[in-house]
Amino acid sequence: MAHSLFSRATAVLAIVFVSSTVVPAAVFAETLVVYSARNEQLIKPVFDAYTRETGVEVQFTTADAAVLIERLAAEGRNSPADVLMTVDAGELWNAAERGLLQPVKSEVLERNVPAHLRDPGDRWFGLSMRARTIAYSPKRVDSATLGTYEALAAPAWKGRLCLRTSKKVYNQSLVATLIAAQGEAATERIVRGWVANLATDVFANDTQLLEAIAAGQCDVGIVNTYYYGRIVKDRPDFPVRLFWANQGAGGVHVNISGAGIAKHSRRTAAATRFLEWLSGSSAQAHFAAVNMEFPVNPAAAVDPLVKSWGSFEPSLINVAEAGRLQPAAVRLMDRAGYR
Repeated sequence: MAHSLFSRATAVLAIVFVSSTVVPAAVFAETLVVYSARNEQLIKPVFDAYTRETGVEVQFTTADAAVLIERLAAEGRNSPADVLMTVDAGELWNAAERGLLQPVKSEVLERNVPAHLRDPGDRWFGLSMRARTIAYSPKRVDSATLGTYEALAAPAWKGRLCLRTSKKVYNQSLVATLIAAQGEAATERIVRGWVANLATDVFANDTQLLEAIAAGQCDVGIVNTYYYGRIVKDRPDFPVRLFWANQGAGGVHVNISGAGIAKHSRRTAAATRFLEWLSGSSAQAHFAAVNMEFPVNPAAAVDPLVKSWGSFEPSLINVAEAGRLQPAAVRLMDRAGYR
């Protein structure tokens, strides 16, 4: 069943989906509107489950995070949005700093979401965690020679490293947290080393990078684990492995997909209950598994395939730093010639 999300002539029409069962709108006790940068196929099953369990209809529209943030800003008090959901902490930080999200005090969210995976000001909360770590060819690389992100800048990896473009927020967030941990000067030396070690031009996405390692174009690269999961789910014999970076040296860089309540939501209590439900162990297991991610709630079950990659020590740097230091990271990568 499709609904028009906005009635104003100036609004962009969005097609909104609810449960596959056609239910008259009058049946629902409440309705929530979600702006989501997370893809429809990843969120619709979770939203449908919430509707079945609570009777609350979840209407949503999807677009890039930057588009949704600008939309919230333009709509102001007239926005119908209750929840903003994005796939990078930097985007949530940006929305919060622009005054588009409101603080939420919830003992449930504080209990379910670790402190480093939520906003210190309680304006947004992680709902799934992704690790950005090292991928390598076990045919050409002895895992004993791997260690840290920093070590990939060493001359031993010259002509052997693949990277995704610096224009993608995932790499900007990684570099931002390196700045938080080591400062700009040290991080710039690392990034310059990466650029010097490139085996080929940067890739548009992590899937292409992983395929390049498999094909022998390069031996190592840095990827989000869920891209690897999508491939090996269909191709268990894929000739690439994951290595958990920086164990005992600050931990693997992690990021989140997460959400916050829109500043001008008129259904704050209902939106809070929705986020609390999403942070619960049952919803967490499904929310993370559909994209081969890790639950943020330590009590939630991890997808068996994801669990098979082994446990790791994550970085405990608050993911908000990915937003705060993103401008510095972009400038640094540009100076270092990382395109």
